[in-house]
Amino acid sequence: MTSEHTGARGANPAVRALVVDDEPAIAELVSMALRYEKWEVRTAADGMSAVAAARGFRPDIVVLDIMLPDFDGLEVLRRMRADHPGLPVLFLTAKDAVEDRIAGLTAGGDDYVTKPFSIEEVLLRLRAMLRRTGALTTASGSQLVVGDLVLDEDTREVTRSGDAIHLTATQFELLRYLMRNPRRVLSKAQILDRVWNYDFGGQANIVELYISYLRKKIDVGRTPMIHTMRGAGYVLKPAG
Repeated sequence: MTSEHTGARGANPAVRALVVDDEPAIAELVSMALRYEKWEVRTAADGMSAVAAARGFRPDIVVLDIMLPDFDGLEVLRRMRADHPGLPVLFLTAKDAVEDRIAGLTAGGDDYVTKPFSIEEVLLRLRAMLRRTGALTTASGSQLVVGDLVLDEDTREVTRSGDAIHLTATQFELLRYLMRNPRRVLSKAQILDRVWNYDFGGQANIVELYISYLRKKIDVGRTPMIHTMRGAGYVLKPAG
């Protein structure tokens, strides 16, 4: 991933997750939820593809269905662990018998969720697994990074090239929205809806005003990052 994507570890990559399931709808549901978390996601629909993906992608965590068309998830886990000892794995399967849970956890799985499932529960369990392994604090956190601009959502600190930038609450929310959508042109209407949560009607120029405030703090004396796209809106891009 390039540095303009969000994630923790500053400019380092986000959490890498491998989702293995032969049901496309489930694989897509889980993948979409993880991408919304700003994780980098790969998918596989069978055991062989999963093992190959794990070797090339080197995930931080795996969501693994036990029932696969070639060989089962327990064998996939065994092969993955041979290459990546300690790799956190959440079993996701239609099997809900106690013996199946025991088999999965005995084989080395870190947790077990049965279908049908709550995607919120899957996310909570994945985060807990990463925290236990120490990966979450280094692989997923509160920082948004675009080029040399860094925003910490927890501490609300903003820096550019290491220099502290002091923002008001509204300026901070505007910058956060821009940084969550790097290289994407955002219209005034989108910005009003997301940052102010309602339509100012004829006062849409409030966006122009706050963009000018941000430019004075972010861009003055530096290569500009905030750009106006005439008739379309605004875009934040890495300098250079």
